[in-house]
Amino acid sequence: MEWLTKAGHEETMWFLPLLSEKERELLKGHVLFEDAPSAISYAAEEFDCRVGIVEKGETIYTPREFDRALGIILAGRVQVSKEGYVVSVLGPGDVFGAAALYNSRADYATTLTALVPCRVVFFSQKLMSNIMARDSAVARNYIRYLSGRIRFLEGKLDSLLAPDAKRKLAQYLLERRVGNSVTLDCSMSSLARRLDLGRTSLYRAFETLTEAGAIEKQGKEIRILKEDVLL
Repeated sequence: MEWLTKAGHEETMWFLPLLSEKERELLKGHVLFEDAPSAISYAAEEFDCRVGIVEKGETIYTPREFDRALGIILAGRVQVSKEGYVVSVLGPGDVFGAAALYNSRADYATTLTALVPCRVVFFSQKLMSNIMARDSAVARNYIRYLSGRIRFLEGKLDSLLAPDAKRKLAQYLLERRVGNSVTLDCSMSSLARRLDLGRTSLYRAFETLTEAGAIEKQGKEIRILKEDVLL
């Protein structure tokens, strides 16, 4: 056993040299190790794989104090915050550190704090590289995981941009209407570019206005039903 003390950090995290058998079985079913059961057996024997015991209230990562390591929570709950605002709460099986693993930035995006006593497994950058080199399934799973995170963040961004997308679409329709009708002269992709929107944001803006009873869309033909909603 060994103690890991981060520079400038008064608190410590106790690291156990190996995963327990129960933890190995848990990780074999994890999305990152799908179709790669031998990867965990290999990782468990490597020095760069550690299970940390984190006390309640202890910070795991901060913007200035973090490691190039992938973390997976085995037990407990971890709060993710940024500039004092709670972003999310992670639980068993949740991953952190994936975006920073191969990133050269000197800071970490958020602060991770244990809400209760936690057990967390850490895979160093070197170890993850070795695992992916040995088993391409892990590399595919890692890419799939990051792709899923991108899609999730795109959805968050679309939600934030939705009011602006709705306003842009409403203004466009009002400016181009003939009577109470608008005939689109381009594809949805082209319209999204004209309005400087993502396609997903544009579709959601159409959906929002339709559900509000403001418009009715049939192909390229759009009828304005409630002008006041568009204003």
